[in-house]
Amino acid sequence: MSNGKGNGSRGNGSDLQQALSTLRRQLASLPARKRLDALIESRDARALVRSLPAEDIYFTIMEVGLADSTELVQLASPEQFRTFVDLGGWKKDRVALHELLTWLRAARGDASEDFLQKLRKVDTEVLELLVREFTLIHDLEENPDVHVEGVTLETPEGRYLVEFKGVEGPELAALRSILNDLIADNPFEAVRFLEATRWEVPGEMEEAAYRFRTARLEDLGFPSLEEAARLFSRVDTGPAPAPATVAALVAAKAQPDYLQAAFVGLDDVERENLEAELRYLANASLVAEVEDPGDLDAIRRVGEMVRDYLLLGLEHLTGGDPSRAAQVVRDTETRRVFQVGFSLTLALKFRADRLMKQPLAQVEGMPLLFPEEAAAVEALRRKRPRRALKVPGAEAVPFRSRRELAASEEVLARAEAQVALLGALLGGSKERAHEVLARFGLEPGALGVDRFFAASVALALLEGKVEPRPVPSARRDELGTMLFEGSPEAPRLRPEVAGRVVAVLEPVVPEQARPELRRLVEATLARLLEELAPSFLQEGTLSPIASVLLPMEGGKP
Repeated sequence: MSNGKGNGSRGNGSDLQQALSTLRRQLASLPARKRLDALIESRDARALVRSLPAEDIYFTIMEVGLADSTELVQLASPEQFRTFVDLGGWKKDRVALHELLTWLRAARGDASEDFLQKLRKVDTEVLELLVREFTLIHDLEENPDVHVEGVTLETPEGRYLVEFKGVEGPELAALRSILNDLIADNPFEAVRFLEATRWEVPGEMEEAAYRFRTARLEDLGFPSLEEAARLFSRVDTGPAPAPATVAALVAAKAQPDYLQAAFVGLDDVERENLEAELRYLANASLVAEVEDPGDLDAIRRVGEMVRDYLLLGLEHLTGGDPSRAAQVVRDTETRRVFQVGFSLTLALKFRADRLMKQPLAQVEGMPLLFPEEAAAVEALRRKRPRRALKVPGAEAVPFRSRRELAASEEVLARAEAQVALLGALLGGSKERAHEVLARFGLEPGALGVDRFFAASVALALLEGKVEPRPVPSARRDELGTMLFEGSPEAPRLRPEVAGRVVAVLEPVVPEQARPELRRLVEATLARLLEELAPSFLQEGTLSPIASVLLPMEGGKP
C-alpha cells in the first residue's frame, strides 16, 4: 500500500479530495434510504451528486430500488448516467433491453435538454439494439402501402414508419418519447439513426457496444479477465503453524477483526489508499468470478469473499496479533495479502485433490470416506475452497480464520486415513474391492461407507478375521450377545469389545491410519449400542432396525 503520511503541504485540490473522501465515508455509513435522502435534500443536490463517483450513486440507487430513486438518476450527470447503464443495463455480455428501457424512463425528468444529454451519452449501438428489438421500421418509399397494426410513428419527411412491437404501457410510451425526442432534436440524424438500425447486424452492434463498455469499466477499476484471474494466483504463504499451534487454533473461540484493526492504525491518507485498493480487489474479483459488475447481490457476495481472504491473509501475516495489522498493510501490497489468504485455502484444495486421485480413493463412484469427511473433501475441492459444516445438507461456507483452516486440516487428515484403512479392508486393489463389494448385492452408493465398515466390525467380532460381507442371518442374535450386556435401561458394551475388533482389523491397516481405525471402531460400536442394545436386551433378538445399520443376508434381520 502507498505509504503517504499526509504531513506535507496540501493545496486546495488535495484538501478537496480529502473532503470528498470524508463525505463518501460519511454517506457510506448511512442506511441506503437515509443516504438517498441526504443526497437529494442537500443544499445543492445536483452539484453534490455529480461530485461523487458514479458507482457510489449507482449502488445507492440499487439498494433503495430504481423506482424510488428516479430523482437521484435525474440529478446525475450524463457521464454518470452512462455508467449506470454500463452497470445496470447489461447481463454478462448482452444488453438487457428491458432494464435499459427502465433506466431511460427513470432518467426523464422535467428538463428535456438534461434528458437529451443523458440519451446522447448512451452508445449509439445500444440505442440501435433497443429500437431494433421493439420496433419494425418500414421504408415507405419501398412499400408505401405497408399494412401495420398497433401503435406507429412516422418521420416528418414521410420516409419511415416505425411500428412498435413487444412493448406496451409505460415501456411503449417511453420508447415512443425517445424517438420523438431524437427526431425533434435533429431530424436528419434521426433518419440516419433509423436507417442504420434497419441494416446494421445486431451481433456486430452488440459486440461493438460491449467493447466500448469494457473499456469504460476498465477505467472504473474493473480489469480485464486475464488480469483479474491473476489475482487468484498461488503465492508462498511462509511457514505453516507448528502442530501445537494448530491444536490451539482449533480450540480457540474469539476471532479478532484484523481488517478493522488495520484501519484503526492508519492515518487518513493511508485509509484512503487502502479503501481504493479494496475497491480494486472487489472489482477484480467480480470480473474473475464472471459476475455482472452491476449485480448488487453478486457485489455483496464477492465483497464478503474478498474480506474473508483478506482476514485470513492478515491473520497469517500478523502471526495472529491484531496490533501488527496496520504495519503489515503498510509493508505489504493489499493484493498480496489477499493472495496469501486465498493460497492458504488453496493448499487444502490441492491436498484434497491429491487424495481423491489415489487409485482407491473411490470405488464405483463411492468415495471411501465417511459422510462428514466426504462433505469436507467435496467442499475443499471447489474452485474457491470452502468449509463444510457438520449439519447434514448445509451449504459449505467460506473460511474466515486460521482456526477454521486448522479444523479442516484435521478433517482432511481423517479423510486421508479413511481412504487408506477402507482401501485396505477392501483388499488393497480395485479388482479385489469390486469382489468384496459384490458380496453385499447392493450398489456401493446404496450400501454406504458407514454400513460397509459396520459389517467389517461385526464380522471381525463374529469370526475373528477380515472378511467384510453381510452379517449371516443365523448369527445376528449371537452378534447381539457378543456386543451388549446390562439391562434395557442401562445397556453397555461388553468389556474389550473394541479392543478385540481393533486387534483383528489393525494388522491389515497401514500404521498411519490405525488411530483413525480405533476412532471409527469406537464410534461404530457406540452407535450400535445406542440404536440396538435396549431392544436386544429387552427382546433377546436384534430388532429390524439392525439392517439399517448393519447389512444382513437377504437384506432383512
